[in-house]
Amino acid sequence: MPALNAPPVILLEDAQLSLMGNAGKVDILNGISLSVTRGETLGLTGPSGSGKSSLLMLMGGLERATGGSVTALGHDLGGMGEDSLARFRRDHMGVVFQSFHLIPTMTALENVATPLELAGATDAFARAQEELEAVGLGDRVDHFPAQMSGGEQQRVALARAAAPRPAILLADEPTGNLDGATGQAIMDLLFGLRDRHGATLVLVTHAPELATRCDRILHLTDGVLA
Repeated sequence: MPALNAPPVILLEDAQLSLMGNAGKVDILNGISLSVTRGETLGLTGPSGSGKSSLLMLMGGLERATGGSVTALGHDLGGMGEDSLARFRRDHMGVVFQSFHLIPTMTALENVATPLELAGATDAFARAQEELEAVGLGDRVDHFPAQMSGGEQQRVALARAAAPRPAILLADEPTGNLDGATGQAIMDLLFGLRDRHGATLVLVTHAPELATRCDRILHLTDGVLA
């Protein structure tokens, strides 16, 4: 549950996002203001093209606001260079996408351990093993992505996101490519990781049954919070 009277982990103030398309400027997000507290689970819902994923990308510093401000853990993401942003994400955020983004030439263990190694962890492989066991893949650590099902690959992606013990977990339609039963298992794991590590979780989903598991649900329509 979110902590009471704590400073926001994520804070957006009049955040805007516009991108240049073939037909000129396209407004994606229009004046989004919201705060997310420590330990909170926030569900972002809305129709396709409403700006849900773009809002998640702003929170993770993967897109830069073209107006307003985005702050995470007290850091102004708009004022950070690309290298600083990359280090900040590595140290404080875990991101899970609909597509698994695993490195095909690496085993499950190596996929999870590599970010830890890059962060300088001396126990990278031990922690990777621990996280893979936590998502039920202790017997698949030496398998490559092509040798695993979609659900297993998403479990590896979850383990990779959780291994650095991030303060913030961002998940963009993490069950979108999975069947219902597998997707439900992945969501159970995701919320379990949140509970185990005390992370703040922001979840983009089309599925009402997943959104209702969150502490709070925000609905976007045409780049505006309803």
